[in-house]
Amino acid sequence: MEQTLFNPDMESISSADQEKMEKALLLDQIEYVYGYSRMYQDKFAKAGITKNKINDVQDLAQLPFTTKQELRSSQKRLPPFGDFLAAPSEKINRVHRTSGTTGSFVYTALTKNDLNLTHDCGARSFWAAGLRPHHRVVHCLNYCMWMGGYTDHANLETTGATVIPFGVGNAKQLIQVIKDAGINVISSTPSYPSHLAKVVKAEFNMDPRELGLKIGLFGGEPGLDNPVYRQRIEDTWGMKAQNANYGVSDVLCNFASVCQDNYTLHFLGQGALLVQLIDPVTLEDIPVAQGAVGEMVLTHLKKEAQPLVRYRTSDLMEILETGPCECGRTGFRFQIVGRADDMLHVKGINVFPNGISMVLEDMVPDVTGEFQIILDHPSPYTNLNITVEHGLHITPDKMSDLKLKIEQKIKEALNFKGVVDLVKPDSIERTKMGKARRVLRNH
Repeated sequence: MEQTLFNPDMESISSADQEKMEKALLLDQIEYVYGYSRMYQDKFAKAGITKNKINDVQDLAQLPFTTKQELRSSQKRLPPFGDFLAAPSEKINRVHRTSGTTGSFVYTALTKNDLNLTHDCGARSFWAAGLRPHHRVVHCLNYCMWMGGYTDHANLETTGATVIPFGVGNAKQLIQVIKDAGINVISSTPSYPSHLAKVVKAEFNMDPRELGLKIGLFGGEPGLDNPVYRQRIEDTWGMKAQNANYGVSDVLCNFASVCQDNYTLHFLGQGALLVQLIDPVTLEDIPVAQGAVGEMVLTHLKKEAQPLVRYRTSDLMEILETGPCECGRTGFRFQIVGRADDMLHVKGINVFPNGISMVLEDMVPDVTGEFQIILDHPSPYTNLNITVEHGLHITPDKMSDLKLKIEQKIKEALNFKGVVDLVKPDSIERTKMGKARRVLRNH
């Protein structure tokens, strides 16, 4: 009988046992942080909170939040790892850094124990999505210091699967490798297969289905919760498109995935992370319960190198289901509804790029699905200027009608006014992984 859970003790833990475990681990972690992290020693002293005041998970609400800017400032004070480094330098086994797209990057240090826990949680996620030891998976994320490259490679290997490290770029060679090596799984961003499909057809005169890929393990971008977007990938490639790689690179590389029975993200970081929700405006705690929506706040439970306490992720999470899933996993199921720092206010309406993406995906092939919100001035906004790529078959005489149709659908679905500017397919700049910036701030 096939093993259905990678780490059954953690993935199927009862809520009562999980609460006991989290309390014990949290108290040990707080003791460790108070003892070895200079940044937190200073933060807690300024807040007037001594460690004996933290006796339960609920007591965390007394502690101040941690932000990414604090981590940047810490590493500026004490380069390269900052004064939130709690382990001696000789215990550090690996170093990554964040992309730095919204500011200077942050170095992330990990000890051997940190890496073992990271790889275990990552393997839980990929296993839930269907990866098994008999698979050959080509990993197509950036290996250049980014957490999603090498660490996710190691997470994939931990499942027992054969992993081919390819990285990004050189799509023609990638397709040749998939053909030659009998690869049946690809790990990448969800937008990358669209680019690859064009190369397969143009350079190899093949239907993408002929390559024989069975599973796509995707992450790093939103969109897969839209069944239309997902179905288009599956129809093009003949593979199962799995949202298999959700994580927060500053905290834990990968701790959530869909399973094969339920296409919602399962929390799979038991024993590594404590998840809390807060109201991003009032900063008050929100219970993690079905239907709750709030900004995700994470606290490490067993981190040695750079433990974080009450870290604000800026990801807005909605709890969809609690209790056991039919797959046997007991972690809550959730979706990310947007980024707190990407949320735009248009005449009192909260607008997320994800919402616009959902509207446009339903209009493919009249549009490609790619767009950018162009911000020429700071908030407040009475409307949003949106650059949208039209489809290949759209002729000049159809442009005006398509523009009005998009604006109308945005108004109907999202209740705000979008002013659409249509541009040619592939004219919006993408990264090597096929990703376009959703919000362009020109102010």
